[in-house]
Amino acid sequence: MSTPHNSAERGDIAKLVLMPGDPLRAKVVAETYLENPVQINSVRGMLGYTGTYKGHKVTVMGSGMGMPSIGIYSYELFNFYDVEAIIRIGSTGAMLPEINLYDVILASAAYSESSYAYQQGGVSDKVIKPSEELNEILRKNAARLGYPLVEGVVNSSDVFYYDESVAAERITTAVEQYHACCAEMESFALFHNANMAGKKAACLLTVSDSIVNHQETTAEERQNSFTRMMEIALEAAEAYD
Repeated sequence: MSTPHNSAERGDIAKLVLMPGDPLRAKVVAETYLENPVQINSVRGMLGYTGTYKGHKVTVMGSGMGMPSIGIYSYELFNFYDVEAIIRIGSTGAMLPEINLYDVILASAAYSESSYAYQQGGVSDKVIKPSEELNEILRKNAARLGYPLVEGVVNSSDVFYYDESVAAERITTAVEQYHACCAEMESFALFHNANMAGKKAACLLTVSDSIVNHQETTAEERQNSFTRMMEIALEAAEAYD
């Protein structure tokens, strides 16, 4: 079956989906890492590919930016395509001075002021956790590959460009009250959808910029250079094939 946002048939998509925000990053991951990748979606330019990694079936598909976008795609994957687990692989902005460019962050929870969870399912929590089982798989993968992980709460925001009158307050609340170490825009909705569907979700992020140290990477570097994060996530394919 297809949906208004996904032209794939149910069997076209693996039990494990890796989900970068940028559909072009999905294309890069598929062409770089997957054996015999097949494009399974291009509706609205949201590219998705299914292939194998070390012989294990896996799908890589973009989510778009923001919670409404990943909310649509992850909901459909969990509920209409029998997907068991989604790992978000994305970029993030560091909110603490000790976090550096290209550090890989494993989300221990997502904090948000968003009303997504309340509107979608009546959940009023401001902090939603990922699957601990899936997180443990990612920890073991990282250790086996020799890649260090930084674990912490991520701040999932509805806003990329804050007005100067509120920016400092929003950052202070996220860091001091909720212990957020970095900012992004999708994980809160992904974790909520997984919990509502009884499925598993996790989030790996690579630091692309720092609001504290005023460092940043280019769009090309973000698309092509986050290899450690991708490899850690891809190693999870064995557990879901």
